[in-house]
This record gives sequence, structure tokens and C-alpha cells, in this order.
Amino acid sequence: MMIPSYDPNDTEAGLQLLEDLTTNADAIQQQVLHQILSQNSETEYLRSFLDGESCNIQENFKNKAPVVNYEDIKPFIQRISDGDSSDILSAQPITELLTSSGTSGGKPKLMPSTAEELDRKTFFYNMLVPVMNKFVNGLDEGKGMYLLFIKPEIKTPSGLKARPVLTSYYKSEQFKNRPFNKYNVITSPNDAILCEDSQQSMYCQLLCGLVQRSHVLRLGAIFASAFLRAVKFLENHFTELCADIRTGTVASWITDSGCRDSALSILNGPNQELADEIEALFNAKSREGILKRIWPKTKYIEVIVTGSMAQYIPTLEFYSGGLPLVSVMYASSECFFGLNINPLCKPSNVSYTLLPNMAYFEFLPVDDKSHEETQLESRSTDDVSLTDKDRIVDLVSVEIGRYYELIITTFAGLYRYRVGDILKVTGFHNKAPQFSFVERRNVVLSIDTDKTSEEDLMKAVTQAKLNHLQGLLLTEYTSYADTSSIPGHYVLFWELKPRYDNDPPKLDKKMMEDCCSEVEDCLDYVYRRCRNKDRSIGALEIRVVSLGTFDALMDFSISQGSSVNQYKTPRCVKSGGALQILDSRVIGRFFTKRVPQWEPLGLDS
Repeated sequence: MMIPSYDPNDTEAGLQLLEDLTTNADAIQQQVLHQILSQNSETEYLRSFLDGESCNIQENFKNKAPVVNYEDIKPFIQRISDGDSSDILSAQPITELLTSSGTSGGKPKLMPSTAEELDRKTFFYNMLVPVMNKFVNGLDEGKGMYLLFIKPEIKTPSGLKARPVLTSYYKSEQFKNRPFNKYNVITSPNDAILCEDSQQSMYCQLLCGLVQRSHVLRLGAIFASAFLRAVKFLENHFTELCADIRTGTVASWITDSGCRDSALSILNGPNQELADEIEALFNAKSREGILKRIWPKTKYIEVIVTGSMAQYIPTLEFYSGGLPLVSVMYASSECFFGLNINPLCKPSNVSYTLLPNMAYFEFLPVDDKSHEETQLESRSTDDVSLTDKDRIVDLVSVEIGRYYELIITTFAGLYRYRVGDILKVTGFHNKAPQFSFVERRNVVLSIDTDKTSEEDLMKAVTQAKLNHLQGLLLTEYTSYADTSSIPGHYVLFWELKPRYDNDPPKLDKKMMEDCCSEVEDCLDYVYRRCRNKDRSIGALEIRVVSLGTFDALMDFSISQGSSVNQYKTPRCVKSGGALQILDSRVIGRFFTKRVPQWEPLGLDS
């Protein structure tokens, strides 16, 4: 059985199951692949590679099935979206399409999913319970204040829903009717989580979390960015929240009836004393450690702080008052992958143990990161050559210290699909390898769920330059994800010179603001949604730097060991030294004055 059943409250049984899965990783992986191929061998997609042979089905698959990216499988998924039968890709009915945060042509990628996948995700979430219970005592004696949100849904022409993976899970019967084991109890009512207005949802979830502050043992959200957005919201609205607690009412602007009624039931009348306590904490001289002061029994903060979310660690540490930051899982729209079985480790040491029953995993080696980005980029083209295919290894054959790109084959209809994640093998737990997340292939900027590639950025900058730069040349540019404010925002550093002389450029404020807006308009669907609907990214900023700044940047890189012959301007800067050089030469700062347009358009439009 690929989805074992067990009682999450039974910590010993859960930990034993984890031991069994990781000890038998190779055998389970072979069973997974055999089950996927046997189940789906008659699908249109697989039939063209397996030639109807059932004897050597796994060998046939590895020899003949191509390693693909999204553009390769998009036509098959699009046909299902348009109304064709699921059996193009999957023997099981495809019940929904999950929208990935990565995009294609400005629209979300669509990933096939089945009813069984919700059971697989529920199993995955249940596996987190014994792991946390092993490391943290007494979690069954209180509640978690987890801030969970849904995103807009799209109806495809076939009538299937297309929505983010977490929205799918929170709206599922598995989530709504989850067994309320003591660990599972959270302060947020389902009706507040399922409110589509993120501001009303945030307000009511925080209100419920404040009212139940004496019971809260852990805080969290899925991503660090979302959690810090909630902290900022709390800072901005604490007076209003305290007024509601004091009077036992909910602010008049909370118009969603489910949100309002669920918050009122938890408020359960006025509480002057609690309101005064919370208000006094917020009125203290410093907000440092405010989370620990408001929720004094909290044992840890559960947020993903790996990958692009690592940029939020300093801000989280400021607010948290020394609470451990726990990254418990590694998952995506395509598949849920693995758990952090040492959850109290430092964020920089987080590794994920892949669960071998979640999907069939393969790994394409990429060049060692000690040579920085240049060699990795050379391994990150979209085409996997025959030579590369021969180098692909299975889950138990990866080597400690090596870097790999993850390839998955899922029960729901993805076959040898390149997820785009670069991972480093850090060790093994029994026979199952452990990986640290290094980066998303080709992504240079990310604040929230957005993933902007170098190509996306270049297209947007080029468009802005063509349409709005009058009398000036853009000689060089780079970018930076600025998370020093909440929400974070994109910063572009532009070096501009007049077309006809070498004098310092005369900067027209409206022209530069129009450039900012044009860049945003050209960025993809997810970025524009985060700016417009979710408000999880702030206004894009262009900082114009003085002439010669990028020469100074090159000199700095060479002084740090870069080769003169191979140096190229980084399209995103991360090092403090490089950022210091750029910021010290800023001669003008400009922000977008409007949010970019975004509509949850149907996928056929």
C-alpha cells in the first residue's frame, strides 16, 4: 500500500513507519514506479513509449520516456483543461488542475491531480506530527496559531477547477473534516481560512489568535513571507483588534459572514483585561521579540525559511525573541516531497528526507556549486541530451556532496518531469538521502510565491526601455529582492547615460515612474497577483546609479576571485559588498505609482 494508514497521535508508530519507509527506500521506489506504470500504461502519453510491453515496463520507461519540462507536456494538460478525457495522462480521473507558482506565457502552469492525491497529502501532513512530537514536548496541551489562506480559483473550459495546491487542500473534505488530534488544533476557524478576501481573513485569524493567546504553543504560516506580512498587519491593526476584544465585537468592515460569525463565537463577549494587556505590549518601546511577548507559551515558529525564503530569517529573528524557526516540509504543486526530520536545527542546516512512497524520484547531476553560477547555468538548459539522460540516477544512488536537479514521475500523470529545483545531498537517513534546497533553476528574483527568471526580467526591462526612456541609454542593470520592509519589493539598479554626451543624466520623475509601471505590467501572472490581489509584494523601485557604478561592481567581483575573462554582470545581486557599492552610488529613486492590472481570467482567454 503506497499510502499507509496509521494514527498520527501514536508517535511511536509514526516514527517506526518513517524508519520503515527510509530503510526500504529502494524497494518502495521500485514498487512506486511499477504501480504508476502498470496503472497508467494504457494512457495516450505512455503508450507511445512503452509499446504495449508489460514484461520490461520499467526498463522500457527509462530507456524510451523523455525527460521533459512544462512546455513539453503543456499540450496534453491543455487538452484535458479543454475537455478531453483524463486518460491522455492518467488512468484515474483528473479531478482538478493545480496552478503552480511558476508560470508559462504569463499564465500559471497547470498540474494534473486526482482524488487519491488528497489522501497522499493528508498522509504527508500526518507524518509531520510524530516528528514534531519527538522533538518538542507538550504540543498536545495547547493550540497552534497557523495563518492559512486561500487564493482565487479558475474554471477551465472543461469545468475542472484550477487552483493553487494549498487552496485545494484547505477546501478539501480531508482538511475540513480532519481528525482533531490534539496536535492538529489551531486557533483559526475554517470559515476564516476559507474567506477569499485575504484582508478580512487575516484580520479574523489574528483576532482569534490574540483571544486564545494563553493557549498558543506554536505560531506559523506556510512561507516566511506570509507570516511576516501577518506580523506587519498586526502592527498596523493592533489598536482596532484590541478594541474588538475590549467590546466583544468585530470591526464593521468585516463583511464576510462566515469570517465574522466564526470570530464572534471565539470572542465570546468583551474582555477588557486581555485587550489592555495586548495593547500595553504593542505600546512598549521596541517591537523586538514581540511575538514571544504576545504568545508567551510559544515553543517555535513554523515557516519555510529555505530557498528564497532564507532572506527573511533576520527579520523573523528580530520579532521572534529567540524562538526556533522550524522548516518542516519540502513540497510543490507537482508533488509533496519530503520532511525535515531534525526540525529544531538551524535554518542554514535544514535538510529534507524524501519520502519514497510519494512519487518516483530521479536526479540529473549538475556541476559543483563551488564554481559559482557560471557552470551551473551551463547545466541548466531546457534540453536534456542523451548523454545527460545516461547520467540520471535514482533516489538511493545519489552521492553525498553532489548537486542534482530533481525529476519526478507521479501517480497523477507527470512522467520524468523536471521540477526545476537544484538540491544538494547532505547525508542519508537509513537508505533515504537527505537534501538541502539550493535554488530554483533560472530564478533570479522572488519575494513571495513569485519566481522571476533572468529572461522574464530582461524582457520587462527591454519593454520599459523601448517605451519610456527618452534621450537616455540603459547601459547596465541588475536587481535585488529587498525584504528589509514588509512587504518586500523588487529593486532594479539602472545605470543611465544621455545618448549624446557623457554628462550625468537628467532624470524626469514621471518618465522613470512610467518605467517602473511598465516593468511590472510585463512581469508574469503570479507577480501581478501578488501585487494586486494578495498585496504580498510592494511597489517596484528603480534606483538610478551614477556612471561607472557597474565598472566598480566588476572590480569588486574580480577582487573577490571572479575571472576577468568570464565576468558578466549578475542580473541579481545577493552579496552585501555588491549591494553596498550599488547603494552608495544611487542618484535617484523611483517607485511604481499604481498596482499592475490583474484579473483571474479563464484559461481559455
